[in-house]
Amino acid sequence: MNLEEYFARIGYKGSPEIQDLQTLTDIFQHHIRAVPFENLSIHCGEKITLELEQVYNKIVRKKRGGWCMENNQLLSWVLKCLGYDASFLGAYVFNPHENAYASIMTHLLVKVVIDGKTYIVDGGFGVSYQMWEPMELVSGKDQPQAPGVFRFTEKNAVWYLEKMRRKQYLSNQNFSNSDLLEKSECRKVYMFNLEPQTIEDFRSQCSYLQTSPDSLFTKKSICTLQTTDGFRALIGWTLTETTYNYKENMDLVEFVTLGEEEIEKTLKEKFNITLDRKLVPINIKGFYTI
Repeated sequence: MNLEEYFARIGYKGSPEIQDLQTLTDIFQHHIRAVPFENLSIHCGEKITLELEQVYNKIVRKKRGGWCMENNQLLSWVLKCLGYDASFLGAYVFNPHENAYASIMTHLLVKVVIDGKTYIVDGGFGVSYQMWEPMELVSGKDQPQAPGVFRFTEKNAVWYLEKMRRKQYLSNQNFSNSDLLEKSECRKVYMFNLEPQTIEDFRSQCSYLQTSPDSLFTKKSICTLQTTDGFRALIGWTLTETTYNYKENMDLVEFVTLGEEEIEKTLKEKFNITLDRKLVPINIKGFYTI
């Protein structure tokens, strides 16, 4: 594993000698625009592991993506190699259909401290809830970014992340009732505390999420990638492309249903992914919205 190979993978050509917020943001944005958030391994007969060398090989050499435990583990390794003060936190994801946070800690975050200020770096959430910049850990402060306005709120040592989005213009009204379309303009994302975690704390969750019939990730095949002006996502057979702020305070959302023969080509052309095994797309109705 080496940083030069990782930087080539994400297309980063900057100078990482100074461990400041600007360098962190630059590397982070290159990562989320090159490395998809995806769970395709589950739906093409592969096992997701948390061994760092295997994560590196999958994302950097095979040019795949991964979910939070892979993306953020790799990001943390990169940042530590560069000299950043980086550590893991664990979060509980909000389920809007149940109006409740998950009962188990399934989401891995990276905490980075720069010049006494704490930032949350999360390159593993995807779709419109994917932050584009590290977020300063400050309670009650609106932090506008290209995807919308993010905000942390702290209560009794627990931190809550929520996001406010713009209005949406749907180009294909046939999808106006799609369960993938987020209806709420303000959405809770996840909650977490500042207790340090290790990758070992996520091993049972990693197994559960890719095997349990109750897991979101066994119910949906997901591949999503941030772009320079929005994001694209392939969920089951549905391809979505979102352009942020294409008109004042309005995002453009475009849906199209793909045929079986279009899946492989779309993964290659839209996400730069070539799978070793055949993908079996799936999209059982659930709480995953874009």
